[in-house]
Amino acid sequence: MSRYSPSEIEAKWQEAWEKAGIFRATRTEDKPKYYVLEMFPYPSGRIHMGHVRNYTMGDVIARYKLATGHNVLHPMGWDAFGMPAENAAMASGGHPKDWTYGNIDDMRAQMKPLGLSIDWSREFATCDPEYYGQQQALFLDFLEKGLVYRKNAVVNWDPVDMTVLANEQVENGRGWRSGALVERRELTQWFFRISDFAGELLDALDGLDNWPAKVRLMQENWIGRSRGLQFAFSLIDGPEGHDRIEVYTTRPDTLNGASFIGVSPDHPLARQLEKDNADLAAFNAECRRMGTSEEELEKAEKKGFDTGLRVRHPFDTSWELPVYVANFILMDYGTGAIFGCPAHDQRDLDFARKYDLPVASTFEPETPGEDYQSPEDGGPAYVPAKSEKVRYVRGFAGEELQTGDHGIDAAIDFCEANGVGQGVTKYRLRDWGLSRQRYWGCPIPVVHCDTCGVVPEKKENLPIQLPYDEGGKPIDFSVPGNPLDRHPTWRDCTCPACGAPAQRETDTMDTFVDSSWYFARFTAPRAETPTDMVEAEYWMNVDQYIGGIEHAILHLLYSRFFARAMQICGHLPEKAIEPFDALFTQGMVTHAIYRTQRDMRPVFHYPEEVIEYSLDGKDFAFLKDDVATLRSEKNDLVNTNDPASMFVRWQGLTPDKKVQVIPSAKMSKSKNNVVDPVSIIEAFGADTARWFVLSDSPPERDVEWTAAGAEAAHKHLNRVWNLCDRIAQMDADAKGEGDEALLREMHKAIHDVTMGVESFGFNAAIARLYAFTNTLAKSKAGAAAQRQAIMTLAQLMSPMTPHLSEDIWAHQGGEGLIVNAPWPKADPAMLVEDSVTLPIQINGKRRAEIEVPKDMDKSEVEKIALATDAVVKALDGAQPKKVIVVPGRIVNVVV
Repeated sequence: MSRYSPSEIEAKWQEAWEKAGIFRATRTEDKPKYYVLEMFPYPSGRIHMGHVRNYTMGDVIARYKLATGHNVLHPMGWDAFGMPAENAAMASGGHPKDWTYGNIDDMRAQMKPLGLSIDWSREFATCDPEYYGQQQALFLDFLEKGLVYRKNAVVNWDPVDMTVLANEQVENGRGWRSGALVERRELTQWFFRISDFAGELLDALDGLDNWPAKVRLMQENWIGRSRGLQFAFSLIDGPEGHDRIEVYTTRPDTLNGASFIGVSPDHPLARQLEKDNADLAAFNAECRRMGTSEEELEKAEKKGFDTGLRVRHPFDTSWELPVYVANFILMDYGTGAIFGCPAHDQRDLDFARKYDLPVASTFEPETPGEDYQSPEDGGPAYVPAKSEKVRYVRGFAGEELQTGDHGIDAAIDFCEANGVGQGVTKYRLRDWGLSRQRYWGCPIPVVHCDTCGVVPEKKENLPIQLPYDEGGKPIDFSVPGNPLDRHPTWRDCTCPACGAPAQRETDTMDTFVDSSWYFARFTAPRAETPTDMVEAEYWMNVDQYIGGIEHAILHLLYSRFFARAMQICGHLPEKAIEPFDALFTQGMVTHAIYRTQRDMRPVFHYPEEVIEYSLDGKDFAFLKDDVATLRSEKNDLVNTNDPASMFVRWQGLTPDKKVQVIPSAKMSKSKNNVVDPVSIIEAFGADTARWFVLSDSPPERDVEWTAAGAEAAHKHLNRVWNLCDRIAQMDADAKGEGDEALLREMHKAIHDVTMGVESFGFNAAIARLYAFTNTLAKSKAGAAAQRQAIMTLAQLMSPMTPHLSEDIWAHQGGEGLIVNAPWPKADPAMLVEDSVTLPIQINGKRRAEIEVPKDMDKSEVEKIALATDAVVKALDGAQPKKVIVVPGRIVNVVV
């Protein structure tokens, strides 16, 4: 018997595929194309099991589509700019470029043994000048079309990384990388006009039928369309230039319950007042050090500063409301000012009670229950759903009973009719600030000239490359701030318009820009323009996009905006305005965490440090070193080779030696529960890793990696190979029995596996392959039928285990490479069941089963059932009291 040796066969077949150029994609007009893409990785230096799962899923689809006659594009690249490289340079004294490209080389070397069907000739990194030079060209085109602009804006500032952060990069008020408390500063920034597309981006979600519903909902909520009233309160004796405060509200029906006006610390009025009020300046400064996420603002203590100013209510000029600067209001949303209606907003109610402001309800429940306590009387804010019926007591249409949204519409109509503002539709989505004050990013291609102002760089001068050093000396990344600001030979330049001395823009682009168009660049990665329209017309759209749910909002939203902007600028065809036809978000790969206590602190252990036992249905874990110590001790009463005895000894260990097992936790370097794919491939082979991550759980759910699971997968693949070897040694003319039954099962497997792959039900497809393998192993069919079955099994397994499948194919004398073989087709006639297996129940308990023709008469079925050994034994010569035959289902015998 020959031996299944993954280390030998996997390298051999990868070399064969590369030599044949199997996966190199070229435009072929007479074949249907299929573009499958996984979200490309950040080059951290090490792949993890999440990478293995993500790219194996894409590989299954790519190989399947190749087998079904498609021209497949399956590329790979690297999302390579960003702060981690600069942080590494600070820590090591090296350079971000060297760190990044070194990591790319390492990760490529780790990924290639997986046998992925990737066209490596299209590989690029976003830090390649050839790539970001074309990104700079896109920026200039967007600038020309008015899709990008520059303005002063309040931003989140990380004082350690010394860069701007998006709201989503602020976690619990701290920078997502540095952990420093984020501040709010006003800086001049570049913005993409994504908000101009808010309505279109929202409405187009309805057409993305092959996207997960949860992703579409997340984007819908992020874009956030709302209908409300925009109006102004007139300011009494305000500072010069400030005679009104603009407000936007989605609940104008609460206007008659207004109690105060609140403005953001960054509102123009607050900034004007703080110039002459040191206390207000200090308050505003404190607010600007707060977190800026909605969650942070919601959790923070509500604070306000009474400006002493008042406004007039629009419907009663004698009704004056105080103006506060409040720490829970941002300039990013609405107008940066609100009116507070404490009775119907818990945040406003907390604020009002803190500052002893009035509380007045504008509506109450349709039928207040005994437990209802109005906000005026100390109860919580009453916040009904807009579709809920309420009784308006201070409404605009009398004290009538109506749903909240009807009351809102009535309030808007009333206000418009009385000249108080107008109804408008607004979106939560704000323009995308792309400026980042860091070195390792795509330089923004403009210069600043004292004469000409901001001047776009000429396209013939692109790419504007990042400097590698400074006057022959390494750039010092340990100094806080952006190194480009202090690099005179790079920063100083001449104006492209007038030739006078000028300075380059030293901000670089947000790394989300880099990943917002890479899918388009893959269609022609060496083109001298951002895209080649002929290639883009052929390859776009991405037929199947695969990636994590963590990118459900920003990356996908920004990519959708970029596709529209690129189409406007002539870089993508109109059909690519929605670039991803289908989206799949895979679950994570998890692993148990092993934790002990040491000096009252948790200590996390790597899986290879731990040994696990099962005893009486319970699992126990020990540190291998502790086990070795116990086994070296002399103790006649305890056999330490036995799990039960081991448990007895374990009970006597000190608490810091007892290993706590936390199952199914996200793999994390900080918890040491990571599994190195390289070691798994070296131990078991790539096919085992691929098979396991696909087989144990539906792909949209998390899968827990276990050593036992990996060993079981490897054992099964060994079994398949041994089965192949046994069949190969059969006499080619050997006859058997059950040929048709085996081939019928083979066609059922073809049908079920095909359906599983096409629906992303990889675990279901693999379950069917397990079943078919068992059928083949037990089959007594002849050599020809078994050989046909094993070769079909290899084809069905080939997207999941391509190396083993190639070897089986070759071992059985298959023609050419299995990767080039057409996908098997199920014969519909072989899927029709001619017989059916019926269980036999005797007095309600299942005792036997019979296989009978599907259309057999009930009387004939009864005769066969009564002749079975189980029924004959139960009757013991007597006649049955009753026999009930349910055709196609069951036979019940009462004795």
